[in-house]
Amino acid sequence: MSAGKSVRLFLADGTPGGLLTAEIMNWTGHVVAAPRSDLGSLLKRPEAGRTGIYILLGDDPDSMGGSLAYIGEGDDVSKRLYQHSRTEDQGGKDFWERAIVLTSKDSNLTKAHARYLESRLITLARQASRARLVNGTAPAPLPLPESDISDMEYFISQAKIALPVLGVNLFRNTSVSTAPIDPVEPNPASQPSVSPLFEMRLKKDGIVATAHEVDGEFTVLEGSLARPSWIGVEDGYRRLRDKLEQDGTLVPTADGRLAVFARSQVFASPSAAAAIVSGRNSNGRAEWKLHSSGMSYGSWQNQEIELNLGGSGL
Repeated sequence: MSAGKSVRLFLADGTPGGLLTAEIMNWTGHVVAAPRSDLGSLLKRPEAGRTGIYILLGDDPDSMGGSLAYIGEGDDVSKRLYQHSRTEDQGGKDFWERAIVLTSKDSNLTKAHARYLESRLITLARQASRARLVNGTAPAPLPLPESDISDMEYFISQAKIALPVLGVNLFRNTSVSTAPIDPVEPNPASQPSVSPLFEMRLKKDGIVATAHEVDGEFTVLEGSLARPSWIGVEDGYRRLRDKLEQDGTLVPTADGRLAVFARSQVFASPSAAAAIVSGRNSNGRAEWKLHSSGMSYGSWQNQEIELNLGGSGL
């Protein structure tokens, strides 16, 4: 069982949609997030004047439900955010509607640290493919001593825990690691919770898709097959299917008979995943089955509930 984490959130103006901060016990990092409308308040905070990393987020007009992101660093983050708040003809960026600032409570982050973090976070965001990055290229990190690299990697691991609590999933990777956990220093908090392998088969069409539930997100794995086109009624899943085809997640197989997932894809539910695979509305709780036993996702989920309750029910 993974060790628990205490993430402390503070709503600075008392509203869930305003400026808020996040901290983790025994972590020197500090996160501040604010909508663009509260940028003035964010720039006045002492954290914004420190060396650190910032993330700009906004909707992607070219992708239904997609996001745009920019990751940067600065000796004084507030100056960089102010520059980005100006219009594009003044050197700013228009797309973003939310800013996240990551700094250190002990003010020990240096320019070299920030450059390292910026480079690593850009790489992680590209690997996760949760948003389209506005950054042109990932800058090469400045060389750091081995001990500093270890400290920065720990900083990143804690940021990856705190940010999703704020709804920032930019760095949540959909790939499932098969590497064994280090028995000496397992760091269980950084290990994602991964379900057994689920499988969905459409035997008549020769379609086999596989999936894991990773940290509560139902993820269809790269290489899974799907129907070549949508055959159901027009609905939200049809529009999702179109989006996945447009952004290159679903591509035709070499012979053109089927579609294949070019990368792993997170879905809001097993039914959404099943609909994309089958090309029509499907009950994912029944269609997805454990590869090992054939038990349906719904039955497996209910079994997990009973196990956690000790078989006693409520």
